[in-house]
Amino acid sequence: MSDLQVMETIAALVPKGSRVLDLGCGTGELLAYLQRHRGCSGYGVELDDANLLACVQRGVNVIQLNLEDGLSIFEDQSFDVVLQLETLQHLRNTEAMLRETARVGRLGIVSFPNFAHWPNRLQVMLGRMPVTRVLPYEWYDTPNIRVGTYADFEILAHKNRLRILDSFGIQNGRSVRRMPNLLSSMAVFKFERG
Repeated sequence: MSDLQVMETIAALVPKGSRVLDLGCGTGELLAYLQRHRGCSGYGVELDDANLLACVQRGVNVIQLNLEDGLSIFEDQSFDVVLQLETLQHLRNTEAMLRETARVGRLGIVSFPNFAHWPNRLQVMLGRMPVTRVLPYEWYDTPNIRVGTYADFEILAHKNRLRILDSFGIQNGRSVRRMPNLLSSMAVFKFERG
């Protein structure tokens, strides 16, 4: 499956016509897709200047904001869905941002590299930090501040009173629902406040 198929898989979790906030929206590709194909509206949040320009060129509303500063500019439940796709692992205050996601949105959808994927486990067992397509950096130059697993997120969600509505892994562009902690390189969770 292609990156487009992965995007379609994630987009299918977003109810049609939703008001969406995409945290760390990058170039706005997913938001533009949601606008075109699912009738969604909303905003992206991005820090990088080049990504901001790409969002504007795509016709995506975007706000320049450092996520480390929180989401205090948004009211409780002001969005139907808050997306954090491949963002959590870059944040210093992951748990606070997860709570903010649940506060600002009725639904939250997160994805992140699953460090417990079997090739990663094998590399660690052989004495090396994993370097894969999903985790392409060496230990000394990675932008990832955190590493987490599918199972770790389940525990974190429970601790923060988040109710998981759907969860699966992604491997080679396909959804993995059987043993996702072992068999998938990406973890995906849809949740709401419990």
